[in-house]
Amino acid sequence: MLVLIIGYVLLALLVTTVVVGISSVYLEHKRLLSLADGASLAAADSFTLGDVGSGGGSPAAVLGSERVRNVATDFVRRNPGAQRLDRLEVSMATGSPDGSTAVVVLTAAVHPPVVNFLVPDGIRIEASSTARSRLTR
Repeated sequence: MLVLIIGYVLLALLVTTVVVGISSVYLEHKRLLSLADGASLAAADSFTLGDVGSGGGSPAAVLGSERVRNVATDFVRRNPGAQRLDRLEVSMATGSPDGSTAVVVLTAAVHPPVVNFLVPDGIRIEASSTARSRLTR
């Protein structure tokens, strides 16, 4: 009977450890996603006005990939929440694929609380966010 009780206790501790580790990774991913959302909104607001030309059309918001990457990097650097994330980086996939959409991809490492000795470098997570600039009247 004692062996059975010890087995159930060990199983309960194992399940608890797994749930705590998964919850930690999930919460850190949500924090990283929130930071990516803010960075993509800031990058989408950094548009320049495109040429109207002789066609008489309305001006358009134009985003450049380099500008999106620079604004996202600056946003992450200034954000106090970024200090809690380990090895936070703005990915090279960050940019503007079509000239009006800002895509921000952030990566970071998460260290689960109990099983940290099993993964000393942490678990790499990635969050991607997209924001679009559009001019309206």
